[in-house]
Amino acid sequence: MASHFSGVLQLTDLDDFITPSQECVKPVKVDRKQGKSVAKIQIEDDGSYFQVNQDGQRQKLEKAKITLNDCLACSGCITSAESVLITQQSHEELYRVLRLNKQSSSGEQKVVVVSVSPQSRASLAAHYSLGSSETARRLTAFFKNLGVHYVFDTGFSRTFSLLESQREFLKRFARKEEDKKALPMLASACPGWICYAEKTHGDFILPYISTTRSPQQIMGSLVKSFFTKQQGLEPQKIYHVTVMPCYDKKLEASRPDFYLNEFETREVDCVITSGEVLRMLEEEGVSLSDLEPAPLDTMFSNVCGEELLCHAGSGSGGYLHHVYTHAAKQLFGVEVEELTYKTLKNKDFQEVTLEKDGIILLRFAATYGFRNIQNLVQKLKRGKSPYHFVEVMACPSGCLNGGGQLKPVADQSNKELLQQVEELYKAEHLSAPEEDTRVAELYQTWLESVGEERARQLLHTQYHAVEKSTNGLTIKW
Repeated sequence: MASHFSGVLQLTDLDDFITPSQECVKPVKVDRKQGKSVAKIQIEDDGSYFQVNQDGQRQKLEKAKITLNDCLACSGCITSAESVLITQQSHEELYRVLRLNKQSSSGEQKVVVVSVSPQSRASLAAHYSLGSSETARRLTAFFKNLGVHYVFDTGFSRTFSLLESQREFLKRFARKEEDKKALPMLASACPGWICYAEKTHGDFILPYISTTRSPQQIMGSLVKSFFTKQQGLEPQKIYHVTVMPCYDKKLEASRPDFYLNEFETREVDCVITSGEVLRMLEEEGVSLSDLEPAPLDTMFSNVCGEELLCHAGSGSGGYLHHVYTHAAKQLFGVEVEELTYKTLKNKDFQEVTLEKDGIILLRFAATYGFRNIQNLVQKLKRGKSPYHFVEVMACPSGCLNGGGQLKPVADQSNKELLQQVEELYKAEHLSAPEEDTRVAELYQTWLESVGEERARQLLHTQYHAVEKSTNGLTIKW
């Protein structure tokens, strides 16, 4: 991988990834020039390519680069066998913006905002043997020492995502008789799953997928829409970075749907992983344990006093938990105190049912890992899926085990580390989305009330089936 990319910026092995339909192929533009001369291609020992003309002249050829947009436009799938060169999605790009700020006058500087996911926070907390909220305060200090202006928590934007998912499910449930693809509603927070669905199953599967944005992209809306107005800035004057547990989030931020054409800026400019934050700390010669904690920025943080709050349910956002308890109460008047999960084929395929008088009223499932996702899709295609809602995540064990999370240290197993990260993640005090008064206030001011067109624009998205390419270059001879 080219030296100007982050050393850790490589797609992590997905051991149970389904074999893609074809290899990754970037559309090739061929410039045809008139002439009868014949040239040969010579490959050097270092892997570079030279064109050798008949007169002996040599010309070095450029290697094709695959960008995120190429990747999203292709009809193959991202696998561990492919290296995707991501020019604007690395911690080095964040460093570049911070350096430019120091060299620029105050009027030309960008306001740098970093939004940290709860899963990344838990991963770093486990590495440094700190509590989650303590890690958040020290991360705030670290980023601000580098020149970052604000550090937010995507647990805040996840509150919007959970509330919108609850409302969307009730609407789908109400029209399930006339719309055969209203249910099951499939969760949409995982970009790896979305990318796979668009490329592999297209128009068949997309109507089932929730239109609610992920917490990352709702935070993008908050920062580039509401926050800019609060600060009296144009969206392009803010450089928004998120810290995420997986590489797929880089793909999500690069989707054209999240690009503001009017201002020529993305809602999320750069995504770095938990591992890249560790790399930054090491490059700065800093240990998180030695940093003096800084106060949390509370504008967009799920916080009570000095402690960050968490949502109930899985380490992947708790979508199943919150949609299930809300639906049980709103549709059937049942207050669910605790969910009982039944493990099916493996620990990454679990279901929850609501029964009354021997009749199943709701059947929800959590499906993690592409092997389980494949089984789910096949059941849907055969018309045999019994579920009303499925929390779908591409990574085995969910987001806490994302490919961008920190790796085990010496003498530590993956299982031990994951258990430690999960304990730290769930140690935070719980917050009920319906009781968040600041979110309720933003619905009335920023979004002009619940369910209005503005809320649909800023909190929801759309998906695009990727047409299979029939280019002869894609055929494996």
